[in-house]
Amino acid sequence: MSEAIQNVPAAADARLPVSYETAQRALAECSRVDECKDWSDKAAALASYARQAKDNTLHNLALRIQARAQRRMGELLKLVPDQRGGDRGGPTGGRPPIGQTRTQAARNAGLSDHQRKTALRVASVPEPAFTAAVESPQPPTVTALAAMGTSSRPAAPEPDVRPADPATESRALGMLRDLAAFCATHDAAGIAIACHDPDAARGLVEEIDRWLDRFVTRLPHVEEGRR
Repeated sequence: MSEAIQNVPAAADARLPVSYETAQRALAECSRVDECKDWSDKAAALASYARQAKDNTLHNLALRIQARAQRRMGELLKLVPDQRGGDRGGPTGGRPPIGQTRTQAARNAGLSDHQRKTALRVASVPEPAFTAAVESPQPPTVTALAAMGTSSRPAAPEPDVRPADPATESRALGMLRDLAAFCATHDAAGIAIACHDPDAARGLVEEIDRWLDRFVTRLPHVEEGRR
């Protein structure tokens, strides 16, 4: 294990590439200054706003940057031994390896368990498929890339698992829609810093994360669902 992987700095202290910081400043200036607002030719301003609204160039570039960062993060995490089961040792038992475990390294970098799993799944997408998807005219989201990373991994056989009844399945999808709508309209950081019982919140998130992980890795492909 390399020294860089053993001592992961906190995310807030991590350096950013110079080109990334330059792009951040340029986008911040672009979002702050509305040049079209003062144009005397209102028709030209309307046409410009319409073009900006339909232009996905900046959005797609941001998706590509984020996707590559997620993949590289997952690749680096894979350099850290996956010590499952905490301090119980490796697959053959015995003492754990010296240095950080993969989970510890991810947490030091400011990643939640869900973010760690997402990065590892994105890193599991075969290189040709990843490049084709990211360089496409409509790059996928990180969530979609993570799904690609799990689709190639066959699920373990579970002969005792039976499909839920229609009422339970409908209720689950309704709750997922409600949660997605809530997440889309409420800032997670703002709720977190106002939380009066962080330990309880962490427990709930861990339970939900385990459920979602089991859920998403067993979702059938569209083709399979239509059979």
